[in-house]
Amino acid sequence: MAAYKVQVATGDILLAGTYSSVSITLVGARGESSKHRLDHQGRDFVRGAVDDYEVPFEQDLGPIHLIRLHKEPYLFFPTDNWFCNFVRVTTPKGETYNFPSYQWLEGSCTLTLREGAAKTVSDDKGNPQLVEHRKEELKKRQESYGWKEYAPGWPRCVDAKSTDDLDSNSKYLFTKSSVFAMRTVKSELEMRLKGFNNLSESWKNLDDIRRVFWFMRTPVTEYVTEHWMDDDFFGYQYLNGVNPVVIKKCPAIPDNFPVTPEMVAGSLGKSTSLQEELKKGNIFITDYKILEGIPTCKLNGKQQYLAAPLCLLHFNPKGQMMPLAIQLKQTPGPENPIFLPTDSKWDWTLAKIWVRMSNFHVHEVNTHLLEAHFHCEVYSMATLRQLPMCHPLYKLLIPHTRYTLHINTLARTSLIQPGGVFDQATATGRDGMIKLLAKGAEASTYSSLCLPDDLQERGVASLPNYYYRDDGMKIWKAIETFVSGIVGLYYRCNSSVKGDPELQAWVHEIFTEAFLGRKESGVPSTLESKAELIKFLTMIIFCSSARHAAVNSGQFDFAAWMPNTPATLRQPPPKVKGSASLESILATLPEVNSSCALLTLLSIVSYEPGDLRPLGYYPEEHFTEEAPRKLIAAFQERLAEISKEIEARNKTLPIGYLYMNPAEAQNSVSI
Repeated sequence: MAAYKVQVATGDILLAGTYSSVSITLVGARGESSKHRLDHQGRDFVRGAVDDYEVPFEQDLGPIHLIRLHKEPYLFFPTDNWFCNFVRVTTPKGETYNFPSYQWLEGSCTLTLREGAAKTVSDDKGNPQLVEHRKEELKKRQESYGWKEYAPGWPRCVDAKSTDDLDSNSKYLFTKSSVFAMRTVKSELEMRLKGFNNLSESWKNLDDIRRVFWFMRTPVTEYVTEHWMDDDFFGYQYLNGVNPVVIKKCPAIPDNFPVTPEMVAGSLGKSTSLQEELKKGNIFITDYKILEGIPTCKLNGKQQYLAAPLCLLHFNPKGQMMPLAIQLKQTPGPENPIFLPTDSKWDWTLAKIWVRMSNFHVHEVNTHLLEAHFHCEVYSMATLRQLPMCHPLYKLLIPHTRYTLHINTLARTSLIQPGGVFDQATATGRDGMIKLLAKGAEASTYSSLCLPDDLQERGVASLPNYYYRDDGMKIWKAIETFVSGIVGLYYRCNSSVKGDPELQAWVHEIFTEAFLGRKESGVPSTLESKAELIKFLTMIIFCSSARHAAVNSGQFDFAAWMPNTPATLRQPPPKVKGSASLESILATLPEVNSSCALLTLLSIVSYEPGDLRPLGYYPEEHFTEEAPRKLIAAFQERLAEISKEIEARNKTLPIGYLYMNPAEAQNSVSI
């Protein structure tokens, strides 16, 4: 007798298999089959297995639109979970229908899956059953993924008190959780064994700092240790360190930073002047005004300090970005000197340390936590809440949401909770961090997240030796080309974008929940054209992958030598020149236990704990049609070329820029 052939794939991950009874119902255009148990002699649905079954042909169901998988207890076996990769159905006429799943079925449940061809709402007009399925799927997801406010002025986040509350499809796999936990224990144990965790005193000398993290040395940490006092390396970090998004061209000296030509003449040399370099576009600035008014805390019972400095830099003929002048407070005055490279060694070193500490806070709280983690969490949430699995944008974006809800929930329940590392190791403490991130959220803009716009606005689009820009633009263009192809397949014209209610609900939710409905952010609340959609999607994928890698993966490399990136300072900013010495700097740098609390964390989060999915690696085949698969293959080929170009360039550099290599950058914010 003729039969429907059914192929069921179980995930090849730990604990993916099931002892439960699994049945299937086929739903076609002309009717549906009886519920049929999928059962062979022996065990079915083993990890990594692809099992073949037959469902009796009772009637011609027509094109198969949906299937229902029924998971029920079997005999005395305990209730378990099952990870189903996909189901493939072949009709008696030889027509094949694919049903991507790639999700957990927990306990006793029924999962309805739609045939895998990507469809927008307009494609389902005339089929009430499929339209209703879209609505029901989104209703269930919106119940599973609710919003909450963590702190005033912050982007909203998933409503979960701990990672245990998350939907299983958003959690770390068991293996990743285990590796992450082991790495945490190892780092904390190392500190305990060395006796540093409870040592609330100053570092005695610089060599002691060098010995703390000896077991995690890398070529970059070694380079930083040797060159942290060099002016050219100080400037290099603005281009290729962990916060390469704050330096701007300076067309005129700000009124509140009264640097005179005479002050910097010795640094610029006799052949040029400050005015000439300003005209040439060789003067740059970093301004940490956002730190003004942020409260500080006490560590080990002692008051900590923060500054809001300005730093002027010069891009010299040797291709080096050199600091020219530093003012540690926003308002000029006799007790707010402008420090210069021509000052004493320790005065100038201390001024640079203050800037590096300020840069730590802006980077960690706004560039990293806000723009990389919490914005990307909203992109993930909106995708899950507003786009059904059959939507082409869901299929495009779902790989770039992997584990983001888990790592952010983990951050909220450990890293930034009261008593967490911000209270243990940073000048602001948790309270100041909460205020700083809210200020960052109020100032965030769409253009700063779109790399080509950001580079133009900051005046650094053609700056040499800017590897963040070089690698980032290659990746941005590769993503843009890929996204353009996908959008072109499923949206024929601008009106099809404008008329997609699921897409519009998705972008509006991002506008309201990530950017708090701020029109001045420039973030769109609606999308009116294919070009606008392509740009928005490119931004989301870039920020979730390459940009996060750029601002995350080098954290330990640049901070393992603590004087290069202190998280707090124990003395107020100097009001006069001539008072700094090595001894006074050691008395200003964070104490031993504060240093170690931060470095322990950075040693964990700077490296992915296994279960890696580099940019463009899509083992879960959500797109089932040939056309998008070809676009994915072309995208992967271009990313492989970019990796080779980066690796070849890095061989020629004293310190390679590693962080945006597509072979290393992850698809999603997962650590």
